[in-house]
Amino acid sequence: MKTILTGIRANSVLTLGNYLGALLPMVRLANEHSKDSQVNIFVPDLHSIISDVDGDLQENIIRSLKYYLAAGLEINENVHIYRQSHVPAHSELCWILNCVATMGETSRMIQYKEKSKGQESCNVGIFDYPILMAADILLYSAEFIPLGEDQFQHIELTRNLAMRFNNKYGEIFTVPASTAEQVKFMGMENGLRIRDLLNPEKKMSKSTAAENSKIMLDDTPEKAAKKIMSATTDSFDKIKFDMWTQPGISNLLQIEALVTDAPLQDVISTWAGETHYGDLKKKVAEDVSVMLEEFQNNLSKISDEEVYKLLESGEKYANEVANAKLFEVQKAFNLR
Repeated sequence: MKTILTGIRANSVLTLGNYLGALLPMVRLANEHSKDSQVNIFVPDLHSIISDVDGDLQENIIRSLKYYLAAGLEINENVHIYRQSHVPAHSELCWILNCVATMGETSRMIQYKEKSKGQESCNVGIFDYPILMAADILLYSAEFIPLGEDQFQHIELTRNLAMRFNNKYGEIFTVPASTAEQVKFMGMENGLRIRDLLNPEKKMSKSTAAENSKIMLDDTPEKAAKKIMSATTDSFDKIKFDMWTQPGISNLLQIEALVTDAPLQDVISTWAGETHYGDLKKKVAEDVSVMLEEFQNNLSKISDEEVYKLLESGEKYANEVANAKLFEVQKAFNLR
């Protein structure tokens, strides 16, 4: 069985962009493939601590897992939920891969450049977390890792490390599918990125200071609707899907398609040539409100006990698989 793996950091409440662009597509892929694939959904809590955590990390971890269930994740014997820090093999393999990776390739990571820009210094975790991400993937022989386009470079690093290791020590690691294959598997021509409501040139981000730039999953439906109504558009006075010249309008069309589960092309066709931006905003605001209300209602019904029960079985599975792979790696290095 092939393995599909994904995780979302537990630093804070997620945005609508995180939900529509990452979590919901993953849930749909998991439900589609879990009959014939192993599906690993983990909380990368070790990744979470490379930057400040909003609120209590333990509460964030449980809430993050509840998000998957509230979004409709179907649990069966092939779906495994676990916490990264509860599988020590992640940390040890990270150290071993540090001895395979080079400073040059890790310093070229765009995420590292962005997160360290303008700082006199940054913690080593920010520099090293792509190596830990590689360990997260390689321990479970994962072929497909649904993620956002801003993480594609890390998949390529993981592939390079796996191939370099295998060339020296034998076929120990499964090399993940290429970026092109990942995109095809996810059914996205170019990775999906929900934009900032006030500055649609950028992606919607939890860390943006402006409240109206992002919709949080704990926003009331009324608050979310107001944010949509205040979204930046343009002066063209014509609704057209074009991320280059009309990113604000295109972002609203994309959100509308995702929250109503409609083909994007159908939504584009419905609004093509219309000139009243207010009508589009009103429709998107209404549909986002409905989606949020349903999601929050589902979330309220999921208990902590339900999540901990899933973690108990998931972490037993994860440790067995990860330790077996780590032992192969340790033997290759004559550590065992």
